[in-house]
Amino acid sequence: MILYSYWRSTAAYRVRAALNLKGIKFDTRPVDLVKDGGMQHHPDYIKINPSELVPSLELDDGTVLTQSLAIMDYLDTIKPEPALLPSDPIARARALGVAHSVAMDIHPVNNLRVGQYLGKTFGADADAKRDWMVHWMEVGFRSIEPLLTSDTKFAFSDTPGLADICITTQCYNANRWGVDMMPFPKILNIEKNCLSLQAFIDATPEQQPDAVVS
Repeated sequence: MILYSYWRSTAAYRVRAALNLKGIKFDTRPVDLVKDGGMQHHPDYIKINPSELVPSLELDDGTVLTQSLAIMDYLDTIKPEPALLPSDPIARARALGVAHSVAMDIHPVNNLRVGQYLGKTFGADADAKRDWMVHWMEVGFRSIEPLLTSDTKFAFSDTPGLADICITTQCYNANRWGVDMMPFPKILNIEKNCLSLQAFIDATPEQQPDAVVS
């Protein structure tokens, strides 16, 4: 498998963590979203992923999958253990609800192209972009925090799953933009416990081959 990835992409971070938890080997193909206007806009990459986003997962037969949650659903199907989602219908829906809150409510308005559009079209400076990012992450975290359990290591159990992957990867962005996380103790606990696992450590942005760490 080849994972087309950018080190700072939280969506790619999600898939890296899922692959690692599953013990599935993959090669990383960096797609620099910033350099020279962004490699994601290059015709060669558009052939791989017309949405001009990462991640993309190329399977051994050349099939390409896109969208992090869809990719993780595929991984959960081909390798059911360890499961990313519980089998109980209610528990599954709750876990998906939290994962969707991150991936569909928080992340889409906080990604790179939104920040670039805010600057180019509305003249948002660095401080305005930061305020935007922080606002929407705080709104999202406030909606997620009450949904999480208080007596387990992770979101809904003592093993990490899809909700934990989405939460922990979004925390990376929150820390980067300076979100005050103290009002969200359950989320902080999930992040701490996930980042104690090698699967998450190896998936962190700073550990990626294309990482630019100052």
